Amino acid sequence: MKNYLLLVTAFFCISLSTYAQKDKKDNDKDIELISVETSNEIDGDTYNQWSLEFDLGQSRGGRPYSEGYFGSDPSKFLGGFQLNHFGLGVRYMLSPKFGLKSHFSYDDIKKLPGSESKDFKLQHLQFTFEGVVNAMRLFDLQNEFRRFGLLFHFGIQASQMSPQMNQNKGKKELNGGLIVGVTPSIRVLNNLSVFLDVSLNSNIRQHFNWDGAYSESNNNLIGSLFTTSLGISYSFGKDKIHGDWAIIKEINDKRIDSLNNRIGEIETLMNDSDKDGVPDYLDAEQNSIAGVAVDTKGRMVDKNNNGVPDELEKYVNNSISSNNNATASIATENAVLQLINDGYIAAYFETTKVTPNNASASNIGFILNYLKNNPGKNVEIAGYADETGKTETNNKLANDRAQNVKAILVKAGISESRITIMSRGEDDSVDNKSDWAKRLVRKTVFKIKQ
Repeated sequence: MKNYLLLVTAFFCISLSTYAQKDKKDNDKDIELISVETSNEIDGDTYNQWSLEFDLGQSRGGRPYSEGYFGSDPSKFLGGFQLNHFGLGVRYMLSPKFGLKSHFSYDDIKKLPGSESKDFKLQHLQFTFEGVVNAMRLFDLQNEFRRFGLLFHFGIQASQMSPQMNQNKGKKELNGGLIVGVTPSIRVLNNLSVFLDVSLNSNIRQHFNWDGAYSESNNNLIGSLFTTSLGISYSFGKDKIHGDWAIIKEINDKRIDSLNNRIGEIETLMNDSDKDGVPDYLDAEQNSIAGVAVDTKGRMVDKNNNGVPDELEKYVNNSISSNNNATASIATENAVLQLINDGYIAAYFETTKVTPNNASASNIGFILNYLKNNPGKNVEIAGYADETGKTETNNKLANDRAQNVKAILVKAGISESRITIMSRGEDDSVDNKSDWAKRLVRKTVFKIKQ
């Protein structure tokens, strides 16, 4: 009997291993489900944890038997075969590696047809409660074998034996003991698998022989039953794949991913959009002019508070070779106009906001000072929005931003007649997937007019 079980198991495992290696080459047909981590946080939303199982096959009593009775036919290959076992079970995986199962089975233990044993027949009902170990996950082999699974189960069982013929017909006896088994399987569909189960059942106290007679006193303590069966396992739940084969990242993989994400965030924070040497996350003025000195918060240095950065004033003065004051004044005026009209002076906004952020106060102040010092000049304010959201909403948002900046200048003493506004709508010149790039287009810009 043992040789029979070993041969069947070996044949099945070799067949499954060959199939699994072939299937490994077909990546397009394999489904991989990645969860957050294999800790107590895993729940039914990650993979299907419940399975319903049905199996049928052969149960054969090992010992004890009365003289003249036996469960196999020595003249047949592997002792012969008869279909006399039917089972139904349910399994729940507490984690990807460990679970619980209950199983109910009916066994019709009787003489193997054609054998020289005397006639006997015994009904055996059994209920088990067992722990389950997913060996593929326990040894981290699920990625290599993919469709191939291997479960070990072990636990306790309660059974009822009832002879169906001879002198003890109609009598019943309750028994209890241990059960252990191994279940190799193949995934056929995402939530359906076929399995072979080989189990050994041991009754700690058994008075009936498997032929239905009362056992000798020295056999009254232990009885054994071997079961070999084929079955199907169907998993059910919200997900599309059986939990036995879902590829699940371990905690270390999750931590590595988390660290990679944090590194990416740090790299983003260290971006320097205006190339002034101050990272964007510390930069209060992210539109400073290249080459212009800034303070530790990225703001252009303006010690004399005239609205023109000191470095720009120095550049203009050094660029004028003539000592003619009129020429110097014209050169300075042209430089300031270019600074404003080319968009270096702008007001910036947070997402969906129409009020300028605090860092924009100095830029609006720059425009205010220019308009006060040049009463003959007017200004056009153009509002922009990024591409997030609906176009209609963004057009209105851009207009409201221009209106609010106009209101600030009016309240600061600039005549409303000198200010015109317009909505430029969405600015699509930057990558819409970059949060930092989108900050640069949520703005209003200014253009000086006569």
